[in-house]
Amino acid sequence: MFAQPLKSLPAITLALSLSSLTMAQEPSASLPALSAQANQTSVSGLSSGAFMAAQFHVAYSSKLVGAGVVAGGPWNCAGSNPLIAPITTAVSTCMDPCKYSWFGCPSNLYPNSGYLSDLAKTTAGLGHIDPIENLKDDKVYIFSGQKDKTVVTGVVDTTAEFYQKLGLADAQVFYNSSIEAGHAFITKDPADTSCAKTEPPYINNCEIPQAQRILTHIYGKLKPASAKPTGELLRFNQSEFIDSNLTSMDSDAYVYIPKSCKTGQCRVHISIHGCRQGISEIGTTYIEDTGYMEVADTNQLIILYPQVKKSQLMPMNPRGCWDFWGYSSNNLPPYIYYRKDAPQMLAINRMIDRLLSPAVQVSQQ
Repeated sequence: MFAQPLKSLPAITLALSLSSLTMAQEPSASLPALSAQANQTSVSGLSSGAFMAAQFHVAYSSKLVGAGVVAGGPWNCAGSNPLIAPITTAVSTCMDPCKYSWFGCPSNLYPNSGYLSDLAKTTAGLGHIDPIENLKDDKVYIFSGQKDKTVVTGVVDTTAEFYQKLGLADAQVFYNSSIEAGHAFITKDPADTSCAKTEPPYINNCEIPQAQRILTHIYGKLKPASAKPTGELLRFNQSEFIDSNLTSMDSDAYVYIPKSCKTGQCRVHISIHGCRQGISEIGTTYIEDTGYMEVADTNQLIILYPQVKKSQLMPMNPRGCWDFWGYSSNNLPPYIYYRKDAPQMLAINRMIDRLLSPAVQVSQQ
């Protein structure tokens, strides 16, 4: 049903070696406890990862200080119309609502930010997500490319509206929709795809270091990024954090640990890839090319890269997207993909808790 619309979501067939980084070899290591700073965690993502970032930010707002949403809609976008199945809304209302419209493009085809903000308050009142008041001092970075025909700017507009209707001040929400970028995470690397295109690997050179911009908006002034990562990119066993066979999550994931974060408290940022950008599809291209590690190196940031892979049935996720419409319940009600107890969000939260846990000191004999 949704395979055709999802073809336009991020896809890539290239892989990049990790010769410049310290790598864990098979079998995968365990995610270490690093005594990371509590209440200094943030999240960002591209495309389906952006929808997940918004969902996770709202659901776990008591633990987070901000979010970056690049080409993504608001929390529970797929629930914008309670009369329509979320899977249908996800590939229409939440992407390009007017693509197949014969009657122009009225505003009611787009996500209803007013309805969703009210729904968030109700959902918080039921205890399914954290209290909305936690969001009011957070920072949110939002981006939409003018040439993005996958998740169009009108959809991303409603993400900004959603946060504003929940009480975030204008200064807390930075929204850039002025760049003629395609559907991509953007960088200032001349080796990346030209800015206006929408094509693999969906990482475009628009002369903007987006990773640095996201993290600066959330945390304030940061030191310049390093020229080359010098920390450890650790492949770890992600499956130990998963307790459902419907998550479509990969068995492994990655975490980047700067040298300074092995001996001192660091903040945590979760970077969530888009569809067909997981390690099972493209190796570490998204991890290495988006620029997060370089910023992390000089600013005491641990970067967590959770991973999803494609699955054909049980659940149906043929493009390896994050769940923002309900495949983790086989597209059947009751839908919980937007709640704290959603399988993917539970897994990510457990990974954060591990990083926040006191580091184990090994005595020297």
